[in-house]
Amino acid sequence: MKKLLLTTAAVLLATGVNAQEITVGAANVSSYLDPGRDHSNVGSQFYYNAFDTLVGKNHDTLELEWRPALATEWELVEPTVMEFKLREGVKFHNGDEMTADDVVFSLNRMYQASFAPYVVRSKDRLGNFAEATKVDDYTVRVRVEREEPLWETLMNLQQVMIIPEDYTKALSGDPNVAEDGDYEAFSLAPVGTGPYRVSDFQPGEKVVYTRFDDFWGDKAPLETATVIRIPETASRITALKTGEADIVTNIAPDQLDLINADPNLKTEGSATALFHVMIMNVNHPHLKDPKIRQAMSLSIDRDLLNEALWLGKAVVPSTHTMKEMGALHQPDLVTFEYDPEKAKALLAESSYNGEEIVFDAFPVYYTNGVLAAQAIMEMWAEVGINGKLNVTEEWTGNSPDLMARSWSNPMYFADPFGSFGVMWAPEGPSEGAGRFNTDEDYAALWEKFRFSADVADRNAAYAKLMDRIKQDPPVLPLYRPFESWAMNKAVNWAPKPGHIPYVLDFRAGSISLSDS
Repeated sequence: MKKLLLTTAAVLLATGVNAQEITVGAANVSSYLDPGRDHSNVGSQFYYNAFDTLVGKNHDTLELEWRPALATEWELVEPTVMEFKLREGVKFHNGDEMTADDVVFSLNRMYQASFAPYVVRSKDRLGNFAEATKVDDYTVRVRVEREEPLWETLMNLQQVMIIPEDYTKALSGDPNVAEDGDYEAFSLAPVGTGPYRVSDFQPGEKVVYTRFDDFWGDKAPLETATVIRIPETASRITALKTGEADIVTNIAPDQLDLINADPNLKTEGSATALFHVMIMNVNHPHLKDPKIRQAMSLSIDRDLLNEALWLGKAVVPSTHTMKEMGALHQPDLVTFEYDPEKAKALLAESSYNGEEIVFDAFPVYYTNGVLAAQAIMEMWAEVGINGKLNVTEEWTGNSPDLMARSWSNPMYFADPFGSFGVMWAPEGPSEGAGRFNTDEDYAALWEKFRFSADVADRNAAYAKLMDRIKQDPPVLPLYRPFESWAMNKAVNWAPKPGHIPYVLDFRAGSISLSDS
């Protein structure tokens, strides 16, 4: 374990960083904290410090290296049954000891979900998981419907982090029954097994982590970590300079030189395992002709967006793939490209008659999101598309009136299923929202891609799925944004390559405070 290096009193005074305490200025803070229901970019920041999964992972590397966590070992005892031996002596933040009952409760709340937010998350990534059962106090078995090629990956998901059964059931109503009200209450008073407990949560405004001294693993290096919402970039940078914050999130590349020029500050960043995307409603009356949507996509110069908005630091993909996917990374596929002349020709062949195409965009949620949308309007105009930008706080992705909008598609886990698949599966969130359609051929390709034990077969099926997306596009990945964090030089922290996007990892070995 890397030991915390405390600064000298003189350095602390000069930098404003307090020994073993930090404050993070975040662009956004979640309105609830429940790892089971959450899959947002904002939410992904907050769970790793306070919760654990059965199967752990080495986040220092892109390679999939599984490690014991709340389970010390696991083995496939039948083709569709995995047995997990639980770590003994694990304490929840409320003092309860974790047993198989808590694990079965936590897993089945997702596998056999009845609470509406859990049902959505269960369907889009855990649909193959049937049930968890108790063998004894420290042994659990998990059964799947079909042989599962992604066992460890899907047992490492944020959504299957373990929570206490008795505590949760007692939050509202009948303490012997899990009710929707219990889960709603839990999201405002979360309890896990991680190295920090959530000691204060003000929805949408502040999260305070305090070291949990009974943690089963390496001691947390910080006594307290406070995350506060500071939505405006300029205000976050000011907070950093004045010492109100020690780390700030979501810094655009054009601010990096200014920050790095300050002798007390520095930045860390990476091309995030997430795509900023344009989604298109294939069922809108004005967009049913796929040639129109092909033209909308082909007219966007994503390399220019990268240079103008991200100083060339973002990653522009040729298909829906990421290097984090390992053997399933297919960068040679060409699904998305820039060809304005072809866009003009397709428009001329299509049913398009100059109808206004509205592009919705959140005002501050995505770094450079509105600037990208404004540039896309100009690119559309150059090929003859009559675009209109609508900047709105409202989520319009489920509206039949949606035409196009900015969105993001994170890598929820390191597999094409964990990025493209979560969103664009048959009967998945996009089809369920009414903006995307699949058919029997698509579903057959999907089944081969999702469940084949052979990587080559999975890659071949995925390539065919990408060809379907090219011919009848519902989405265009713009780029993997280069997201940066700025911090006081006394803070030693950087995003780790093995995490899902935006995780604020303050565990042992991930952060220290020093004078060097």
